[in-house]
Amino acid sequence: MQPFIYPVANLIAGVDEVGRGPLVGAVVTAAVIIDPNQPIHGLTDSKKLSEKKRLALAEEIKQKALCWSLGRAEPEEIDQLNILHATMLAMQRAVAGLAIQPDFVLIDGNRIPPQLGIAAQAVVKGDSLVPEISAASILAKVARDQEMDELHAQFPEYGFAQHKGYPTALHLEKLAQFGATPFHRKSFAPVRKVLGL
Repeated sequence: MQPFIYPVANLIAGVDEVGRGPLVGAVVTAAVIIDPNQPIHGLTDSKKLSEKKRLALAEEIKQKALCWSLGRAEPEEIDQLNILHATMLAMQRAVAGLAIQPDFVLIDGNRIPPQLGIAAQAVVKGDSLVPEISAASILAKVARDQEMDELHAQFPEYGFAQHKGYPTALHLEKLAQFGATPFHRKSFAPVRKVLGL
């Protein structure tokens, strides 16, 4: 894999999202500006880390980063806009929420939110290549997983703590058995089918 060449900029924010695939809940994004004087070791794609390691790193990121912010788009917005546009909106919100405005934004994937208003570059596999994006992926994943645990407490019969809202066999089975919760994304095919839309 080619090493990533950084843009020339003082303050670089990394941005990533979690939750495009699930049938339930918000898509959650994070933006992080790392402090070069306080390196954080072990940053990588959140999916490659154990839950224990992710939680520890999330705390370290929150303590050491120059600033960080979460953004989100709710199920209603996802249904209204579609998942891609809702993700772009959530990324824009994460960047807008930063206490310090970055000079440049690096975004995981191959698209840049249109309304960002800051120079930006999309980086394919950025969550493995760029520490700022890795940090964002960890914060977004930890935040969304916590929301799924809270949803699980409210609707234990669906098993949200286990599958985090992704369309696993268990989730699809429970969806067919119990119908959709108010937090399900009505525009996603399995939910649409259950609702008879």
